[in-house]
Amino acid sequence: MVSRMLGNRYFFLFFIFSFTIQSCVAQRVTKLETQDLVIEGTNHSVSINAEIAKTSEQRAQGLMFRTELPDGEGMLFVFERDDFQSFWMKDTLIPLSIAFILSDGRIVEIRDMEPGNLNPVVSSRSVRYALEVPQGWFSRVDITVGDRIILDGL
Repeated sequence: MVSRMLGNRYFFLFFIFSFTIQSCVAQRVTKLETQDLVIEGTNHSVSINAEIAKTSEQRAQGLMFRTELPDGEGMLFVFERDDFQSFWMKDTLIPLSIAFILSDGRIVEIRDMEPGNLNPVVSSRSVRYALEVPQGWFSRVDITVGDRIILDGL
């Protein structure tokens, strides 16, 4: 009888703990304002619907706790000035690719990032923007270094 009561108590505590964690994670996932962006490749253009992270709080949150990011969607990080930018994947659950972008919209670097990796991914030069997408999306749509993102209104 006592072991059954302890088993029920542990089950109840586990259930409450799991529910609390899921609630906290769900509350942290906030979609931002989106904008349709066009990336001009060598012989084609591609559209992407990107959430726009403009504030330091929005940039710090990024794509943390997201469980999915469909192809054709991403997050554009907008910085106040050109600088070396550093990203990590703390609390990020999905693999991503990141493009580092100059103020004129030219992509100067594309890197892959793995979920939960705390090693910083730093741009090799000063950039104004970064675009995170599902890992491999840039190559699937044939977007490469040197292509340009139209950033009107940003």
